[in-house]
Parts: sequence; C-alpha cells; structure tokens
Amino acid sequence: MKNHLFLGALAILLLASCGTSKDAKSGWVSIFDGKSLNGWKLNENPETFRIEDGAIVANGERSHLFYDGPVADHNFKNFEFKAQVMTKPNSNAGIYFHTAYQPEGWPSKGYEVQVNNSHSDWRRTGGLYAIDDVRDPPAKDNEWFTQHIIVNGKHVQVMIDGKTVVDYTEPDNPDRPDGMKNRLISSGTFALQGHDAGSTVYFKDIMVKVLPD
Repeated sequence: MKNHLFLGALAILLLASCGTSKDAKSGWVSIFDGKSLNGWKLNENPETFRIEDGAIVANGERSHLFYDGPVADHNFKNFEFKAQVMTKPNSNAGIYFHTAYQPEGWPSKGYEVQVNNSHSDWRRTGGLYAIDDVRDPPAKDNEWFTQHIIVNGKHVQVMIDGKTVVDYTEPDNPDRPDGMKNRLISSGTFALQGHDAGSTVYFKDIMVKVLPD
C-alpha cells in the first residue's frame, strides 16, 4: 500500500476527534464537521471565515483556510474532492489543491479552481485559474451547486452539478507566467479562499476520496 494511502487509512482512527466521518463503502471522507474549523488552519485575517448553519462562510479581507487534518496527513496526490458551494452576487472565491500553508498572500503552490458566477473577474466557476479558464458561469448565485474536482496523475477534471467544465492534462514542462511558477501538479493540501470584503461564499459537505497512485 502506498504511504499516503496508509496514512489516510490510519487517520480514520482519529476522525472522531477532528469531527470527520468516513463512508467505508464508498471511500469518501468528510473533512468538515459542520460545526467547527477542527482540522483546518487559518492564515491572515482569520475573521474572514466563520461557521453559519452548517457551512463555512468566507466574507472579509483576503484570507485562506487550509485543510490541516489527519486524512492522508493532509497531503493528497490523486484524489476526488467534492463540496456544496453557494455564491452571493458579485462574489469571488476559490478552492486550491496541491497547495501548502503560507501565512499570507495568494497561495503560490498548486492550482486554484475558481468559484465565481458574477464577480467582475471574468474567470468563472470551475476553471483552473489562469490556466484553463471558464468564461460562462455553469452555476447561479444564491443556489447551492456541487463542485467536484478529480486529479489523477497529470489529468484534472472539474465538474459542476455533474457537468464537466474542465478536462485538462498538464503538459510536460509547462510554461507558467511569473507569479505562477509553482502552479503545477505535485501533492499537497486543499485551501478555501476568502477573496475580498465584498464577496460572500458558502462551503459545506466537504469531502475527499483518496485515489491510488
């Protein structure tokens, strides 16, 4: 068994203390308990994130919330990630994968999957930000939608409510612009983005399934 899969299995013994649960048959693991930020780590402007009616709410100055819990020792390579998301009008956020905690700024490691149905930034929900963008919003503000990310090797799929909006394979030696040199497939954790004080975005039912290497 690969090391990260072993760690993921071992972590199930700790799930109760971190508010997580596992569906043993499907392999999906809940990494947000709906009540607290146990297993998550805030960086700058921690007041941007709060819990409301079983959801994580991102509203405030720039901040990022990194998964820091026991599942796979918060180091994922191949995986499926799924969350219920809702945006308020003119709101922007993101879901990072293969990233790492940093105390401030926009995460420099890993990919950002956009969450944005009507913000002034034209890059819409489901796109790999500045790499494989989506121009037409696949979801609506004020309605819950499912954001599903699958990473297997160099292949990334993003689905919104079951519809594929991104199907991307990272090329060998990808050419990345300045400031995005580490926007690459590797391994790492997840992070939720609080983009700005005018944006309000909700996340709930956050789950992950570790896939074999």
